[in-house]
Amino acid sequence: MGNTFNSTNEYVASEELMASVNVAIALQKPLLIKGEPGTGKTMLAEAVAKSLGKKLIIWNIKSTTKAQEGLYVYDTIQRLYDGQFGEEGVDDIARYIKLGKLGEAFDSDEQVILLIDEIDKADLEFPNDLLWELDQMEFYIHETHRTVKAKHRPIVIITSNAEKELPDAFLRRCIFHYIDFPNQELMEEIVKVHYPNVEENLMKQAMQVFYDIRSLRDMRKKPSTSELIDWINALQIGGIPANTLRANLPFLGVVVKKDEDLETVRKEIK
Repeated sequence: MGNTFNSTNEYVASEELMASVNVAIALQKPLLIKGEPGTGKTMLAEAVAKSLGKKLIIWNIKSTTKAQEGLYVYDTIQRLYDGQFGEEGVDDIARYIKLGKLGEAFDSDEQVILLIDEIDKADLEFPNDLLWELDQMEFYIHETHRTVKAKHRPIVIITSNAEKELPDAFLRRCIFHYIDFPNQELMEEIVKVHYPNVEENLMKQAMQVFYDIRSLRDMRKKPSTSELIDWINALQIGGIPANTLRANLPFLGVVVKKDEDLETVRKEIK
């Protein structure tokens, strides 16, 4: 299949996004993707894996995640437990070393896609703690004196919701792309991927209301692509006539998720 990413049947990517992915692959650098929630950052990694025919490994980052967990974990508790019950092989420390997601990607017999999802949720030191491993594509397991070196350099995609600034040293090592919110033309393509038979006037009216809502100045949480797709599905299931959308705003809670925003929309959208 080669190593060139193209849009798939399930994921519509802009020309600029496809170019950024392919540059990152060619230069063998991590691709850092930013964009507001709901712009398809996580789904991009799934689309790249499908387009290239490669396995996807996902490392979901939480506020408590430490970089070490992505490399390996030494399960001392299990070893102690096995020792108490006389299990064989308790002296073999390697049995109790479990590779993390980064370790799995390095140890894979084939090139994989590694998604480090929402890196900005972790503490500020987290990205810096990964610099050596992402540069050198190897790490050392002290307990077994083994170096795990990438058999095939994984294609690394990192997402961020821009909740925190990432360190400059980390940014220098990445190819950066900001996913702009889709314009109406691209959004129409995205909707049709999910609902190819959606009635044309229903989609047109729903999108007009949706973009009008997004343009309201006082919105605390602007609705995302996924919420538009859910709304159109709800409108179809409910058999809502397209010409009543703006007047009645049916199923508004599918699109707008905050009390204050509901009040703003009902007051401003006419």
